[in-house]
Amino acid sequence: MMGSMGLLGLGLVVLVVAFIVYLLIEAIFIYGGAKLAGIENASFGKAFIAALALVILMPIFRAIFHLVFFFIPIVGKLLAMLLTFIVGLWIVKVIFSTSWIKALIATLMAFILAIIVAFILGAILGLSLFALP
Repeated sequence: MMGSMGLLGLGLVVLVVAFIVYLLIEAIFIYGGAKLAGIENASFGKAFIAALALVILMPIFRAIFHLVFFFIPIVGKLLAMLLTFIVGLWIVKVIFSTSWIKALIATLMAFILAIIVAFILGAILGLSLFALP
């Protein structure tokens, strides 16, 4: 029988594995977006670093911008979202050593690829559920 410390350790291992799998999946979409945007020297390693930087830095900047602009009812939220998006573009721009336009295109292509894959997986898994008795 596993004690409480063993369960905690198992939970932490599962958390780390799930985080790495999430980063790998996000890196695949970023890499695909970078390739579709025509970014030279785009590699999966750079995409993985970009995914890691985005996952760590975006919530921090989002919190800072929301705290700074919280007193402006609607415009403050929109401004915070826009600035957070620009920080995300800057991260992609710096890691891939590219222009703002290519970073924007890569980010949008990664988003579109993720939507397409989610739609296809949803269609496949959703249709397969009808086969159950």
